[in-house]
Amino acid sequence: MANPTGFTHIPLVDISGLRSGDPAERAQTAEAMGKAAREVGFLYVTGHGIPAHLTDGVKAAAERFFAQPFDEKMKVFIGNSRNHRGYVPEGEEQFYESKVDRKEAYDLSIDLPADDPDYLAGNPMLGPNQWPEVPGFSEAVGAYYEAAFAVCRNMLSAFALALGEPADAFDAMITKPPSQLRLVHYPYNPEAADAPGIGEHTDYELFTLLMVTAPGLEVMNGDGVWIDAPPVADAFVVNIGDMLEILSDGAFIATAHRVRKVAEERYSFPLFFTVDYHTRIAPLPRFVKPGTTPRAPLIAGEHVFAQTAQSFKYLRSRLERGEITLPEASRPYGSFVRKQAGDEA
Repeated sequence: MANPTGFTHIPLVDISGLRSGDPAERAQTAEAMGKAAREVGFLYVTGHGIPAHLTDGVKAAAERFFAQPFDEKMKVFIGNSRNHRGYVPEGEEQFYESKVDRKEAYDLSIDLPADDPDYLAGNPMLGPNQWPEVPGFSEAVGAYYEAAFAVCRNMLSAFALALGEPADAFDAMITKPPSQLRLVHYPYNPEAADAPGIGEHTDYELFTLLMVTAPGLEVMNGDGVWIDAPPVADAFVVNIGDMLEILSDGAFIATAHRVRKVAEERYSFPLFFTVDYHTRIAPLPRFVKPGTTPRAPLIAGEHVFAQTAQSFKYLRSRLERGEITLPEASRPYGSFVRKQAGDEA
């Protein structure tokens, strides 16, 4: 099994070189990103090119939305949707075996029209967003989503180079991906004890681009020690997810992380960047070593949906009523990808 090193801090990489026309500069940036992905599974990125008015705009939009009365927010309750979009009240989501955390969220993804064929066919992760009637909300959040998504596409080309593949190796997988953006609000809680909040886990997708306003994120190093990953000015946190770990057969590491409870009010904006729903994810041939058992393949959208359906109350209720079913090859909920490769540590 691939393990991160005994790192004591999260490396910082300036990715402005990815927008350079100089192939050598792009290659140098990709090499630095790949080093972090292999040794840590996490990195801070600066030089991303997302202007401050977009990050400020999505933060302000989130503050306006979550400041509304509960009944107003529930008008776009996620359980009203057929494709997992909308407001997530406190207690609706229970992450792995952790206790219910004091947080609320709003979930969205690629905003497709209501006549999109995948949506009409019942795809559980594709379709239109359920936008609240908050002035300027959809415009601010949508603009940030587009900018962050573009940065993720550019980073994916760099990760491809770092894996020894052409820069466009994964482009055909990114045509209509259900990459989810979450606006997460942790209210001020003066009674909060310094204890784990969201439990230890890896992310399901290719990688996550995270903007956060306060401390709380912790990352486990190869020695089993939790390392703080506090906010860094003008930087995003990036962490490798299950799918890149599988594609690289463990060369890139989906490192376990968690969120510690803190008393201060906290906003978190993760964009979980993934591939098209029906994409088969399997180790690239160059990483499969003779005499070893490679990581088991999965279908991208089915993997994300299966994990999601087992952590949201409204989806668990639909499962119990037989209204929906889990994909046949679903991973057990909360299992790390590395465990299904035969290592239960």
